[in-house]
Formats: sequence, C-alpha cells, structure tokens
Amino acid sequence: MTTELVTLDIRDGIAYVCLNRPEKMNALNYAMFVAIDKTIKHIAKNRNIKAVIVSGAEGNFSSGLDVKSLANDPIKGIPLLFKWLPGNANLAQRVSVGWQRLPVPVIAVLQGCCYGGGMQIALGADVRIAEPTTRLSIMEAKWGLLPDMGGLASLRQLMSKDKALHLTYTAQVLESEQALNLGLVSEVVNDAMTRAQTLAEQYMQTSPDALAAIKHSINRSWSGSIRQLLSRESLSQIKVLVGKNRVIAAIRQTKDPKKPYRPRQGWW
Repeated sequence: MTTELVTLDIRDGIAYVCLNRPEKMNALNYAMFVAIDKTIKHIAKNRNIKAVIVSGAEGNFSSGLDVKSLANDPIKGIPLLFKWLPGNANLAQRVSVGWQRLPVPVIAVLQGCCYGGGMQIALGADVRIAEPTTRLSIMEAKWGLLPDMGGLASLRQLMSKDKALHLTYTAQVLESEQALNLGLVSEVVNDAMTRAQTLAEQYMQTSPDALAAIKHSINRSWSGSIRQLLSRESLSQIKVLVGKNRVIAAIRQTKDPKKPYRPRQGWW
C-alpha cells in the first residue's frame, strides 16, 4: 500500500511506515492526517504484521502541523477536529492514539526535526529511538495553539506535570540528549532505523498474544486505579492462557528453551 503522503512497506512481519512529504519536512496537512489514519487502519486489519516502525522521509520525522495550509483552507479544520462524542478520538487525535491501539509494538525512528504534531505522533509510539542530531519540541504554543492530538495520554506517563507544563508553555526545542533525560525518547543512537529493526525482531521472538495483552493492559492501567489494574491483568492473563499461541509456547519451552519463539498467526 502506497499513497503520495505515506508509504507502507511490509517485510518479514514488520510494517515500515514513512511520512512522505519531504519538501515540507513532512509537515502535516489535512491530506496527510487522512493518509496516516488510513494506514493505521490498514495495519490493524493485517494479522501478518507483528511490529511497526514509523519514520519520516529524507532525514526529518515531521516539522509538525502545516499551519499555512490549514490557514489557507480553514474549512478543513472541521473534519480534522469533529467527533461524535467528546470522549472519542477525532482525526487529529487518531494519528497519535491510533498507534497505541494497535495490538503490536510500534517504534518511532526520530531524525532531524520532530516538532508539534510530529512530536504528538511520536508520543503515540511505544518506543522512540532518536539520533544525536534530532531536535524535538512540543511546539504548539508558538503558533497560539495547544497540544490537542492525544499525545498528552503518553506525556503524562513519561514525566512529571511541572516538566510537561514547562515544555508546553515555552515550546522549547530540545536536543536529543535533553529529550532522553526528560523521558521524551527511549534511546539515542547513531543509526535509529537499524536499532528499531533490531528491537522489532527482538519483540517478534515472543508470543504475539502476550505482547498484545501486555500493551493493552499497560496502556489501559498505567494511570488507572489499582482495582482496574488488577482486574485487567487477570482478564488478560486468562485470555492468553487459553489462547493457542500460549499452548505452543509452553510446548516449545519444554523441548528447547533457547529456540526463538515462532508464533502461529493470530492476535490476542
């Protein structure tokens, strides 16, 4: 599946998603929001995909919202922000929280600039790998806006409220090591794509049912009550224990504990 603004290449169980608007540093216009949303939905329907790597074309992840394009066509703001119920995710929010709802690990490869809406998309990933020259910012306040793409769902789990407020108030541009110290990125390496591929392959050695259950449980329970956490853990464990991949994993461990896990198709 390939569109003008987002490319999707599936190889060996890994979905490589690339934001593809390099002439604008992969800035987000309305059409790009639509393309990302469609790509996430496409991945969700493909049971052969076991991990996702999200990157940006030609050395930048994303410079954020293309404010000029939306200012020139403000009518596009209506479908971008519209939602049937206040608690539902609108199109702008789905390009961030959509990655969290996929039942597979999602890794963001961050290069060049990762600003504003680009940072919100990256926050939707499970792991963020940055290169030393990457620059990151929660930049919406610079344009008189507030972060409204759902990235706060992850940000509140990554750092204290005062630090999140400071970064949002100031729209400060961070170097990758600063972002690492604050928890905005998971690792800083010279070759982020190679590291992301290594991690994806490592994750794929374990049961896809277990990974899906772990991601679901942690994302839903991280900021919930202890009762919600305990209930969700128990329900998730039961589903995994009765699943066909759990039985296969147990047999494999008995026969050869060092052999990499090769799951049958099927998600939790």
